[in-house]
Amino acid sequence: MLASGRRCLLTALLQAQRWPFQPSRDMRLVQFQAPHLTGPHLGLESENGGGVINLNAFDPMLPKTMVEFLEQGEAALSVAGRALAAQLPVLPRSEVTFLAPVTRPDKVVCVGMNYVDHCKEQNVPVPKEPIIFSKFASSIVGPYDEVVLPPESQEVDWEVELAVVIGKKGKHIKATDAMAHVAGFTVAHDVSARDWQMRRNGKQWLLGKTFDTFCPLGPALVTKDSVADPHNLKICCRVNGEVVQSSNTNQMVFKTEELIAWISQFVTLYPGDIILTGTPPGVGVFRKPPVFLKMCVCAHACRTKGLTASRPTLLQKGDEVQCEIEELGVIINKVV
Repeated sequence: MLASGRRCLLTALLQAQRWPFQPSRDMRLVQFQAPHLTGPHLGLESENGGGVINLNAFDPMLPKTMVEFLEQGEAALSVAGRALAAQLPVLPRSEVTFLAPVTRPDKVVCVGMNYVDHCKEQNVPVPKEPIIFSKFASSIVGPYDEVVLPPESQEVDWEVELAVVIGKKGKHIKATDAMAHVAGFTVAHDVSARDWQMRRNGKQWLLGKTFDTFCPLGPALVTKDSVADPHNLKICCRVNGEVVQSSNTNQMVFKTEELIAWISQFVTLYPGDIILTGTPPGVGVFRKPPVFLKMCVCAHACRTKGLTASRPTLLQKGDEVQCEIEELGVIINKVV
């Protein structure tokens, strides 16, 4: 009995020590709109795939954008924590429109060839330093928005990625301090026009990566203390229901801490900044033969000619891409 009592006491002490880092419920921050609300609002997803708690209704003093919320730091997160514990009314998922969890960040930083298995797929050596490029913030769309194929490209490809969201400003951040600057994680789809990435624009990657709608994000910003291990998550992409990418974030060459330390040598990181950490193997361009995303050809022809499709049921169905990461959720984007 005495030994059993000591074990119970030890367990209780360990749980008390973990409490600040292990909330009883996951915190899943979202930006959303609803017909009865004016403009975007901040909310909490009640669970992965659940309804939405309106944070701005709980505390009208909270900002209505994620960047401003993150700029307020622990004070804002504390309010969100109280809302999560308060068992507030939940708006049904069917009654809200999910926006990207972060919109208009200062920057979107991307990492190339950051999965060991993706390097093997290309038969290239694993990088010794992170390969950094960027997307413009104007490419960001919501988790269920459409991806628009630009007429300038015939080779648009998919890439599922783990996205890191910065929560605290920093420059020259040490790897050992990096997680203190992270707000959380979300799912990203790094849509890529391979012709512009690999052959046009002097082979600079930017234009091929940053067409409008080329960065779906969501569905939620899952706070870092709600993710058991961001570097051991299943990650996959499905096109029209078929699994085309399937890996684990443990295949990342450079983990979150190393990436933040590297990137912050060159630029100041601000709350809301997004880091796309690379994609696993299975992208279309390296398939034999290569495979690229399709849209509704008949609908596009009608649109470009200024016509209306009189029989939409006969239109060719465009591709649907699902990007999913364990613990974070799934984003679904139709190609138009």
